[in-house]
Formats: sequence, structure tokens, C-alpha cells
Amino acid sequence: MSQKEAIKIFEERKVRTVWDDEQEKWYFSIVDVCAVLTDSKDATAYWRKLKQRLKAEGNETVTNCHALKLRAADGKMRLTDVADTEQLFRIIQSIPSPKAEPFKQWMAQVAAERLDQMQDPELSIEQAVADYRRLGYSENWINQRLKSIEVRKLLTDEWKRGGVQGQQYASLTDIITAAWSGRTTKQYKHLKGLHKENLRDNMTNVELLLNSLAEASATEISKQENPKGYGQNADVARRGGHVAKAARNQLESQLGHSVVTSLNAKDYFNSLEQNSQRQIEDNNGENVDE
Repeated sequence: MSQKEAIKIFEERKVRTVWDDEQEKWYFSIVDVCAVLTDSKDATAYWRKLKQRLKAEGNETVTNCHALKLRAADGKMRLTDVADTEQLFRIIQSIPSPKAEPFKQWMAQVAAERLDQMQDPELSIEQAVADYRRLGYSENWINQRLKSIEVRKLLTDEWKRGGVQGQQYASLTDIITAAWSGRTTKQYKHLKGLHKENLRDNMTNVELLLNSLAEASATEISKQENPKGYGQNADVARRGGHVAKAARNQLESQLGHSVVTSLNAKDYFNSLEQNSQRQIEDNNGENVDE
């Protein structure tokens, strides 16, 4: 099952969700839904009692529900009961709440938006741009990040064509990253002080460019040589990474410092604020001089 975890917001309350690419449906955390509808101090206990009652009544919906690993409040991945839209509609019928109908409408909207994005990929791009803007990224960085997503997709398509499977994708990514940056993905994230955060979302423009150059190079080599299996793809990945390493070395020789930096998104936002404040102060100083 190919899954993508997400957080959806209903009336300022978080609902953990997972999108299943194969089944093309959302799964919602039932505990989170119970918390939203009941305002219970212990939504887990509420769902446990409700599940017992529904099972005793022979409710097939509860029987068919399954558990997925979702991120808990402490940041750890824990098994959590989930339900798809149809299952959740039926469970909600058993929860007396004035929020039930508004919540059903919200669920339908969430499902519809995702289906619309599948039919029109441009909507997904627009959503990504809006999310990055909301987080405070610059337009220049956003454009570069979107290009890097396209480059990454072309590479993973090549890997799939070459017979790459499962965890081999992560291993090949490590090979490319280490080849140009000198660090595996884990080591790179450690340098930036990251844990669960996305590494690319915490790269500078130059880091994104070099990473994209490495992946684009590996893609072009793969198209020409048509590697098969993990071993041959690993060799291509390493060579693609070395192309970007050569570019990195040339740039650093001109700059006199490393472009692989510990700067992360939080630092990036702080630097933007500082530069903006400095510009305001400079402008005010010019006005006083006049």
C-alpha cells in the first residue's frame, strides 16, 4: 500500500489522515474524529467503549476497520484505528453530536478535493505553492522546490522501469546524496538538526540545485544505459551524484566555503526576517539623511 500521511483541519481541530494511492481513498483516524465530535477529554477511551458496543451489536463496519501507523503527539508512529469515508459515515451515525452533519460535509469536501487533484495535477501544484507560501518560503525557493519535485519524479520513474523495489528507493537516494554532498540522507538531516522533517524542504536554493543536478544526471544516464536491478541502478546513481559533486567543488572553490550547510527552514525564515528588518532600518536611515 502506497500511503501519504497528512493532517486535515476541521474547526481548528487536527484530524490525522492517510491517502492510499492504490485504493484511491482517504483513511481517517477514528480517535481524532471522536475527539472532534464529542470534545471528550479521553477520546481513546470513548472510541474503545463505542467499538465494544458496536461489535456487540454485530456492526460489520467496526469489524472491517483496520489500524495504520500514524504519528502520535509525542512524534512516534503508533498503530491507530482508521476508517475510510464510507465506514466513518456509518460510525458517526452512532455518535450523538451537533457537529455530525458539518463534519460529514467536511469529509466529503476533503475526498472531493483529492479526487479533483488526481484528475488535474495542476491543482496539486497550486496547493503545494499555497502551503509553502503559508509557511513563509520565498517565491524563488518555491519555484526551485517545484522543479526539484519534477526532477525527482522522473528519476523514480526510471528506477521503477529498471526494476527497483521497496526500500531500494531509499538506498539509491542515499547513494546519490552521499555522492554529491558527502553525507547520507540521515547524516544530512542530522547536520541540519532535523528529525521527521523533509530534507528537501530544509535545503537552501543552492543545495536544491545541486541535488536536482545529481538526480537529473542519474536520470539521463539511466535512459541511455537502461540499467537493470539494484546493482546497476546503484552505479548509475553514484555517477549521477558525482556530476553534481564536480559542480559543487567548482562553486566552493570560487566561494571559499562549503555550500552544504546546517541552515534549515527555521534558520532560513529567521534570516529572511532579519534581512527584511535590516532593509527597513536602512530605508529609514536614508529618509532621515534626506
